[in-house]
Amino acid sequence: MKPFLLISAIILIGVTGNRVVTGESPARNAQPNVLLIYSDDQGTYDLNCYGSTDLTTPNLDALAKRGIRFTNMYSPSAICSASRAGLMTGRFPVRAGVPGNVSSMQGVPGMPTTETTIAEMLKTKGYVTGHVGKWHLGYSTETMPQSQGFDSSFGHMGGCIDNYSHYFYWNGPNRHDLWRNSKMVWEDGSYFPDLMVRECESFLSTNRDKPFFLFWALNIPHYPMQGENKWREHYQHLESPRRQYAELVSTMDEKVGRVLAKLEELGLTEKTLVIFQSDHGHSTEERAFWGGGNCGNLRGAKACLFEGGIRVPSIVSYPGTLAQGETRSQVACGIDWFATIGETCQADMAQMSLDGKSLQGILYDKSQPSPHKHLYWHLGGGNKYQWAVREGSWKLLGNANDTTDRRIDKSVDPIFLVNLDDDESESTNLARENPEVVTRLTAIAEEIRTGLKLK
Repeated sequence: MKPFLLISAIILIGVTGNRVVTGESPARNAQPNVLLIYSDDQGTYDLNCYGSTDLTTPNLDALAKRGIRFTNMYSPSAICSASRAGLMTGRFPVRAGVPGNVSSMQGVPGMPTTETTIAEMLKTKGYVTGHVGKWHLGYSTETMPQSQGFDSSFGHMGGCIDNYSHYFYWNGPNRHDLWRNSKMVWEDGSYFPDLMVRECESFLSTNRDKPFFLFWALNIPHYPMQGENKWREHYQHLESPRRQYAELVSTMDEKVGRVLAKLEELGLTEKTLVIFQSDHGHSTEERAFWGGGNCGNLRGAKACLFEGGIRVPSIVSYPGTLAQGETRSQVACGIDWFATIGETCQADMAQMSLDGKSLQGILYDKSQPSPHKHLYWHLGGGNKYQWAVREGSWKLLGNANDTTDRRIDKSVDPIFLVNLDDDESESTNLARENPEVVTRLTAIAEEIRTGLKLK
């Protein structure tokens, strides 16, 4: 049994520690709907509103215009399952029991059931909860979505599927992976991104008169690179692998636009907190044609803790309540959305042990500092896990891996220190010249790992 918590009726004390939200305005007192959209393997700058000039992304660009765009947002991890665990629990993924990827084999458990998810938190406030898309947090009965707080679920449980057959082809045996409410279903030949839109629209229509939380975990632009034909024609001038990747990004943007249009049609736009974010950086795996994503001059990509692996596009919109057309440069992380959603929806988090912090302070006041003195990442198990700490402009990486180009074996110093204000591309190791900074950040990492009961 998970620790469901009592509902706070009058005052919510935010997890940021000192700030008390007492309901200064009617909009903040409302119980908003929440639509949380998580894209898959999307590069740092892969929207026009983030500076790309070769993509067509009008819907997400429009979302940024009617909301707030983060320029220093980090993913909870650089790999799919761990990132989702951090998002869903508001905790460092390793603390949530998911330091890396969960198995895509049916019957294998994933994130421990002792963890409290956003869905479980919001159910204590009377929310209807739904999951659509990719799960990748457990493939056993007790760790699939309906056992983790979701009233309904439609999608695939493993890491990826073919978008038409809905089979998992990563390794054998080939296996079908499409589920509705913990029961396998078959829709052969139907394009999975369209199925997700259908399910999202149905959920919104069915629950339009209730407070709802919909977690739409997109499976794109993750491979297989199966963009729609209209986008293949649109991008035929681009070279591979950017061409295949761009096809999927625009496919994704179009599908998101359809769901946002449904919100508008139902009169729910100003009643819904919409959050869009990528789970981590773009893939440079062979199945992604060795790349295609755009992280500018940043080093790294998916599966590493350099900036290209963990700095991600992120947009939040709540028209009539949050500012529109603004940016936030404060350091934030995907683990912060749990506390931010909880505070916005007036859930009781007083007894929760969270690593994330509410972002309401910087959302309502752009002059406020980041709620984080430092952030920590921990990727993988065993003794050679990757780790990183950021404090201010300093970032220290341990056992770092460089996935910028996986066709090239690039060795990295075991302790790597950068000053991101001076060297955003993380090209020069400053560890030898700054031993006191290395000592301080190493101590922070060791203290956190001690709290995690790790060496």
